[in-house]
Parts: sequence; structure tokens; C-alpha cells
Amino acid sequence: MQKLIVNGGKKLSGEIHIQGAKNAALPIMAASVLCGGEVILRNCPRISDVYSAMRILTYLGCKAGFEDKNVAVINSENISAEGISDELMREMRSSLFFLGAVLGRTGHCRITLPGGCDLGPRPIDMHLSALRKMGVTIREEFGTLDCTAENGLHGAKIDLSFPSVGTTENIILAAVTAEGSTIIRNAAREPEITDLAEFLNACGAKISGADCGEIIIRGVEKLHGCQYTVMPDRIVCATYLACTAAAGGDIVVSGCRPSDIEIILAVFEQMGCIVHTGHDKIYFSANRPLKAVAPIRTMVYPGFPTDAQAVVMAPLCRAKGTSVFVENIFENRFKHVGELCRMGADILVEGKVAVIEGVNRLYGAKTCAADLRGGAGLVAAALSAEGVSEISDIHYIDRGYEEIEKALSSLGADIIRI
Repeated sequence: MQKLIVNGGKKLSGEIHIQGAKNAALPIMAASVLCGGEVILRNCPRISDVYSAMRILTYLGCKAGFEDKNVAVINSENISAEGISDELMREMRSSLFFLGAVLGRTGHCRITLPGGCDLGPRPIDMHLSALRKMGVTIREEFGTLDCTAENGLHGAKIDLSFPSVGTTENIILAAVTAEGSTIIRNAAREPEITDLAEFLNACGAKISGADCGEIIIRGVEKLHGCQYTVMPDRIVCATYLACTAAAGGDIVVSGCRPSDIEIILAVFEQMGCIVHTGHDKIYFSANRPLKAVAPIRTMVYPGFPTDAQAVVMAPLCRAKGTSVFVENIFENRFKHVGELCRMGADILVEGKVAVIEGVNRLYGAKTCAADLRGGAGLVAAALSAEGVSEISDIHYIDRGYEEIEKALSSLGADIIRI
């Protein structure tokens, strides 16, 4: 079992380039199934979830691998399977994206329920309801879903009760080669949705409105391969800013999109950090005592993202005053709190509310990551703690971060993997 060992108290400095976005790369990789040819993805992150997606692609009969450091090549000319094994489905939540893609390619897909971080109930009812409206017959037996579009997929008008990112993406994947037009109302507006739509349009799809909450997909007969560059990861960007806010120092973040995280940058400015932005850079300074911030409520985009809650909480553990998080997306999103308290943090959780009373110092401790972003939050806290911290179960962190210890070491952090 691998662990991260962090010797805290070292200020960060230097420049760091942001990796490609996990939450954009995974649905795009699923979308490559629809292309029937070669797709070259640049800025594709080398993270464990991407390798899981490649294993699914290989299981389906595609060829998938890295040609260069961050260049993934996928060839979906041949599809030899119309389902995904239970073992592969359990590896990550995003395996569900392959349902819409495989249905769009073959008209049939057999899957089991997906895995991923345990963040609370994430029912797939909306996915299935939307697919039924598009002509899919779904039979469930012993945890297996057998989905068939006997007469082919067709367009539909779909009103989502909640702007679910996963549901929106699955509908798009099923709709791009369906007969007729599909309209998704109350669609998710996250930047990763737009990235998926731009990739599919580059492959010959006809998608409009991906950033405005009502998406129109006009079905086409077939797609083709393309070369595409995955957008930068906004949550990874927020993580390295949070690490710097916690540890102190001055960094430059390059290869990012500041416009994607304006609401997070505003929180860092409330803390007392200095933020200047360029076209694809953020100049960030944290050399003054941190201050508590106004209550933060996690919301769908363009609100404060639930994925950034844990990493932003870490520097607030040492901010003067009281800060409050209200978690409105997932009910099990405070698993990191108990581990932060092991390090001396003063946090009270009541239902979906966490109250953080800033303390003068944190102390090194043995902690355990319980999910992806919570694990990253523990790393940020460890950088500011006195003494040595040990973070175990870092396979969760590896799901979304490309060698986090090397990235932080390049900024002067004392962190190693053992």
C-alpha cells in the first residue's frame, strides 16, 4: 500500500502547469466509441481513472493507449463487445458514460451499477428515464441492466428535474447519432459539458447550447475521428492554489482557465490571498495570515463546486474566525473532517453544514483518504502542519491527480511517496 509522507511548514514557490481535466477526459473517451476511427486526445491526464477508461475501451474491442506523455490514441474502428464487465464497472463512477456511447454505436449495452467514491446516493434513475424516452428498453435483473434500442435511438424532449452532469452527458452521447433532434432542458452547464460537445462537434456532431442550460442535439448518421485538446482541470487548479494558501508562498499556475473558477478565486481573495489572472495564468500570493470567509454553499455550475469544498476547507482550518460550508450536492462529502481534526482542526459537522473555527496551528498526524477530493484536502492541510503527516489510501487521490507529490515537490514542498 502506497502512502504520502509530508513534512509540513515549507512555503511554496515556482510555476506549475495544470493537467487535463479528469471530468472532461472521461466522457470524451467514452464518446470516442461513437467515432468508428482514430481519436487523438492531447492534454489527457495520466491518472488511474483514465487508465480504467482505457481498460473499458479495450474490453469493448477498441485500441487505447498513450502515444506520448499526455497524448492518448483511441481507435474504435472495431467493437467486439456490447457490454462492460462488472469488475470494470466497479472501478469508477464514470464508467456509466459508456452506456449512452455503446447504445449509440450498437443499439445494445449490458452493464452493472458503477463504482467510484462513496459520496452518498447517486441514483441513475434520471439516466434510465431519459434513455427510455429515446427508445431504449431496459431490463434489470440481479443488479445488471440490459439496455436495448430495438428500433434504433430517436430524439426526444427531455426535462431534467436536476441539472445532473452525468445524465446530461449520457443523453448527449446517446443522442448524437440518434434519428431526429433531442432537446435537453435544465441541462448541466459545467465547462466539461461544453468540452464534450466541442469534441463531438469536431467529430461531425451537431450540438448547440451546451453552455446555456438548453442543449439541442441534431442526430447525424455517423461520426469520424479527430484530434482534440482536453480542457485544463479546474479542480486541480483550485487544489494547488489551496495548497499554497495553506502553506504560504507565491506561485504561478499556467495552462489554466481562470474564468472557470472565478467563484473559487473570490473565496481565496476573501481569505486575504492576492490573485491576479491572465489569459491562461494565475499569479497567486499567500504571505499574510488567513481570514475566515462568508458562508460557502456548494451548487451546480456556475456556483461553488462540491469538488472544491474539501481542498478549500484545508487552508480555512487556520484562518482567523469562523467559516461555514453548506454541502448541497452530496450527503457524504465531509468524510475528510474527522481526519483534519486529527491534525488539530476545530470543525463541527451537523447534517449538511460544517463549521470551521480557525486554529493557530495544525500538527502532523497519520490520516487516511476516504475519497478523491477529501484526500487532496488532507495533502493541503499537511503542507501547513507542524511536523510529519502520513496519508494512506492514496489510490483515491491518484484517481484525479497526476503524481501529486512530484507536482508539489516542484514548488518546494517536502513530500514523498512510499
